[in-house]
Amino acid sequence: MAISRREFLKIMGGTTAAIAFPGVIIQGCKRALERASARTPVIWIQAQSCSGCSVSLLNSLDPDIATVVTQYISLNFHQTLMGGTGHVAIKVIDEAVKKARNDYVLVVEGSIPTKDDMYCTLGMLNGHHVGVKKWVTDLARNAKVVLTAGTCSAFGGIPAAEIRANGDNPTGAKSVAEILGDNSKIINIPGCPPHPDWMIGTIMHLILKGTMPELDEHRRPKMYYGKTVHEQCEHLSAYKRGIFAQKWGDPGCLYKLGCLGMDTGCDIPRRKWVGVNSCTGSGSGCIGCTEKPFPDYGNRGIYKHLTASLDEINRIENAEIRQAVLNLRNGGSING
Repeated sequence: MAISRREFLKIMGGTTAAIAFPGVIIQGCKRALERASARTPVIWIQAQSCSGCSVSLLNSLDPDIATVVTQYISLNFHQTLMGGTGHVAIKVIDEAVKKARNDYVLVVEGSIPTKDDMYCTLGMLNGHHVGVKKWVTDLARNAKVVLTAGTCSAFGGIPAAEIRANGDNPTGAKSVAEILGDNSKIINIPGCPPHPDWMIGTIMHLILKGTMPELDEHRRPKMYYGKTVHEQCEHLSAYKRGIFAQKWGDPGCLYKLGCLGMDTGCDIPRRKWVGVNSCTGSGSGCIGCTEKPFPDYGNRGIYKHLTASLDEINRIENAEIRQAVLNLRNGGSING
């Protein structure tokens, strides 16, 4: 189902540009979805992942996941949520490949091993185990859209982290984009895990608009990743006044402790987790989980290698704090 831009903005109450699909998806959106003649088929493949992205999805508030699965989409395949098992389950995706169906959205959770299929197999065909790499490659060929759920599938994430001693990776884990080569129909929804609104909201956009949302240079929806955590942070006023926490638990901006919000794009400080709190709001700082380098120690890593403009740094009045921030900008390490 496709609707006009005017209708879409009316349904969304004009909030799309700032914080699209807020924690509670408004009733107009629900009514529009209910008018759809058929539910959108979704095939969800889990590769090298901890299933945390699926767990996050289950925390969707409104519409809740049961409503999404039973009314708005047709969840044809999901290893964790589906009722079918064994050959009955595998038959679903095997037939999707054989019949060259082109009516579904493919969602991939987790990175893809490249050194050996044994690191992540999914079912058996003709007595042989099938690697997840083959399923993703074959299913992506005819999918309308490929949506990567989580940083592991979007950028490689934790499974693709390099061993510090030799720079190697045990499984040769790669992102979906690296496996497919053609990124034209990929939408990345990174996060460790991504917020449920980001995943469901992107699928809702595809259903309502019939087109992809506007994407940034990393193919992330701008409606969720267009601003940095720093720009929306609960401690932004403290940063502007030069009030920095000296240790965990102190009031003030967490920049000196290694918060990565300044160069991390997402709207968690405004959206909140389960509508209650955020990483920065709870005092832990941002670990940059929506960005491509995460969690690579020595590249940027957690609590390491922050970036800030010299103009921003020079506006900090306290000379000691200004020098500390400058050190961080130049690759200094705190708690790293």
